Parts: sequence; C-alpha cells; structure tokens
Amino acid sequence: MLDFFKKQFIDVIEWLESEDGVLAYRYPMQDQEIQTGAQLTVRESQLALFVNEGRIADVFQPGRHKLSTSTLPILTNLMNWDKQFQSPFKSDVYYFSTREQLDQRWGTPAPVTVRDKDSGPIRIRANGTYAFHIADPATFHTKISGTRDTYRVDALDDQLRAVILTAMATHFGQANVAFLDMAANQLLFSEAVKAQVAPAFADYGLELSAFMVQSITLPEELQAYLDKATSMNMLGDLPRYTQFQAAESIPLAAQNEGGLAGAGVGLGAGVAMGQAFAQAFQGSMPGTTTAGASSESTDDVFETIDKLHGLLEKGVLTQTEFDAKKAELLKKI
Repeated sequence: MLDFFKKQFIDVIEWLESEDGVLAYRYPMQDQEIQTGAQLTVRESQLALFVNEGRIADVFQPGRHKLSTSTLPILTNLMNWDKQFQSPFKSDVYYFSTREQLDQRWGTPAPVTVRDKDSGPIRIRANGTYAFHIADPATFHTKISGTRDTYRVDALDDQLRAVILTAMATHFGQANVAFLDMAANQLLFSEAVKAQVAPAFADYGLELSAFMVQSITLPEELQAYLDKATSMNMLGDLPRYTQFQAAESIPLAAQNEGGLAGAGVGLGAGVAMGQAFAQAFQGSMPGTTTAGASSESTDDVFETIDKLHGLLEKGVLTQTEFDAKKAELLKKI
C-alpha cells in the first residue's frame, strides 16, 4: 500500500547528472507509471526520450514539459487514447547527455599496416585525442545504449577506437597525398581522418566535434631508411654518401675479430683497400683534386662542416668522428 501511494506523488522527473562520463540514464519509476500532469525537466545539456512498450514515442528538448495528451501527441496517436484520459500511463523515460565528451584518447596498440601512395604498404603507430557528443538520441538508444539503466563513455571506447583505426586505413587506401606529406602537416592529416571518421560516428547518433593527431611514428627500419635518404640530400649526391659510408666502415671492421685481417685479407690487402678508399675520396670531397692537392676555399670548408654537423645531430656520425673530421678540415684553411 505504501508503494502505491508513493508512486502517486512522483510528479517531477529530472536528471541532475551527478556523475561524469554518463551518456544515457533511465529514470527509475515504480512500475514504469507516469502520472498525467507530471512535470518533466530537461536541462540545456540534455535530451529526454520517451519509450512506450518498446517503441520510441517522443523526444523532448530542453525545457519544462507538463506530461499530458497535448504534450505527447505522437504517443497519444500511437496508443489511440482518449484525449481526456486521467489515468497513469506506462512509459520509460531515458535521459541523454549532450555535453561534449572531451579529451577522449585513441591510439594504435600495435603498428597498423596501411598502403601509402609512394611507399606502398607501411606500418605506422599513431595516437591523439577526439571529442564527441550525442546528436540523435533515438539512434543512439536503438543502436547503442538500449534498455540499460546507465550507459557510460568507457563502454563505448573500444568500439569508437576501432572505427577510428578503420577509417584511418581507408583514408590511406584512397589518399592522393603521400604519408610523409601528411605527417609533415598534422593539422591537415587530422582533418582528413576526421572526414573519414565522422560518418561512422553519425551512424551511432554521435557527432564528432574534434579530432586531433598528436603523434605519428614509423617502424625503426623505415625511419632508418628515411634518415639515410636525408643524409644523401645533405651530402649532395649518392657517390659522396657512398664514399662517406665506406670510410665509416673501416674503423668498424677493425674493431671486429672477423674484420679485414680475420677475413684473410691480410695486411697488404688491407693497405690496398685503404688506398682504394683514398682514391675514391680523391676528387669527390669539396676542394680536393684527383692529385690530392687541396684547393678548398674557406666557404667550402665551413659548408662541409655544417653538413657533417647535421649528420652528427641525426646520429649518423659520433661526436668523436665529427670532431676529428672538423679538425682535419680546419687545417686546410
């Protein structure tokens, strides 16, 4: 008897959103009965959905609504009720938060293989943030939240991340811009991926408000290849880069037990190889003639040192190697 009287006095329906991260909330009611004339309050950051016998009846925008046949025209027509009814009617009330869900994280737990316009299949890692809000509560209720008492953001995280990664792979498959160009302009890359992701979010009743790519990384072997390509550009041409690599390999071979002598080359062959390397450098380093005579100008020396410093910063040269080469070049001034 007490429960019967309690539910007769439930005349105000509202949701205060006391917890963060809640997207959908079903208002608790005794026997799902709402009294005729009850007040429904929907705040600015909310939408309310009425569901009657499993069917969506009405969506209420922000404001205060008196529940009656005049404010429930769809529900009244659906049930063929007399417009003068005064008895309670059964219905579920679901609230949906329309606030921006900010700083949502996404990332690739493992490298993702995509097809790049220039490089072909490559594996990348990427991460960033995004923000979204509920735009269509009816679609969200039908496809996502359903009849749960509470539906939270974290229940949706994995699905949204999967949508983002799928859209990213699709973008690269259709892109006319190479990955390296995209990586150089993360704002452009973010906008391009957002355009791919937004329709998938809309299918769930969500609007993707913001999408940002914060970091893009390549596999180590591809990054090493790009570093070598950059080094070639800094040295000017392929022959000069090859000669530099050959000179760098001499001390490395000498440090190994199976180096030049261990391979059976012998001292004489080692000297001959050294002479071959010397000949390879003659006429190729700035200001050096085929006779080995130095004709470098001061500007050429400083330009060469500047290029070698760039290699030092990229890790191609060690500090010791750079200092030795720098001292050698400065002696020519």
